Amino acid sequence: MTMRIHFTAQDLARTRMASGVRPLLELEIGIRLLQERTHPARFDAWRQRAAEHMNPRMSPLFSFIPSLGATPQFLGLNGPDVAEDLEKLRSTPARQVSADLAAWLSEQEQVPKAARRLLDTPRLVAHLADAVEYAHEQIIAPYWPRITQLHAADRALRLKQMADHGIDRLLRELNPRYLKWAPPVLHMTTASGYDGDLFLDGRGLLLVPTVFGAHYPLFDHPEDGRPWVSFPIRDGFRSTLAPVALTAGALADAPASLRALLGRTRAVVLCAIAENPGCTTSQLAAHARISPASASEHASVLRNGGLSTLTRYGKHVLHSPSPTGQALLDSATQA
Repeated sequence: MTMRIHFTAQDLARTRMASGVRPLLELEIGIRLLQERTHPARFDAWRQRAAEHMNPRMSPLFSFIPSLGATPQFLGLNGPDVAEDLEKLRSTPARQVSADLAAWLSEQEQVPKAARRLLDTPRLVAHLADAVEYAHEQIIAPYWPRITQLHAADRALRLKQMADHGIDRLLRELNPRYLKWAPPVLHMTTASGYDGDLFLDGRGLLLVPTVFGAHYPLFDHPEDGRPWVSFPIRDGFRSTLAPVALTAGALADAPASLRALLGRTRAVVLCAIAENPGCTTSQLAAHARISPASASEHASVLRNGGLSTLTRYGKHVLHSPSPTGQALLDSATQA
């Protein structure tokens, strides 16, 4: 069974990619991942580190966010800003909390204690917001720099895909196993096996990138907003922590400390990769003003040294900075 999303020409014209990863959507998916053991190679290192930060304050979230299935509507937070999402949750009217909770409970086999308490006292939603904030700080925020770096590289690849081949190719390769594009319908397989039809009616579709949602897509079609579907960022998630800042500096002025460590040309190549994540070898050569052969050689040395990463796109390879490379650039530019 699949969810069938029907496009018109106007919908295709209005379909776009979200500009960034959604922090609390990542948290929701992360809470689900902590309750299962799928995808061990990709997520177990993160699970182990997250387990070290488990706290009773987070326990209500496991009542409302199951490993599989819907969450109450008021808890479906997927905006680009954490503070705004948390304020929205804290200010949810009591009648809306009660209505959403009642609708959600009607589909549950058992009533969690936390849900019963919230149903009796809707104003406790403020405490639930505190739990969301704490969980985000402990198990998502430390990885956010790495998540945004992965997104930058993936976005560069997707934009190139769309520029070279159009939105048809973009939709075909978003998530080929679970999102199958058969114009004018996008067939979506969900974890819950949801079956139905969604007509966009000229609203278009927002494509939301996610690191933790590596397989099954998530979706929503709010009555007062644009429908959205998630798609996985390529290369998945690695547990390495990374610094917050991404500062490469001007290419012509690679920091002296960096030039001394790597040599002038290699320092410039690393700066070029950081300023143009997802660039091809030819593009890297142009940015660094060296030959493609030299760019390939220096990029290989940087990659082998853990300072950059490589993603394959058809016949091309795309270069992006690694967290270690970013940290080196940050320390060099701040020195």
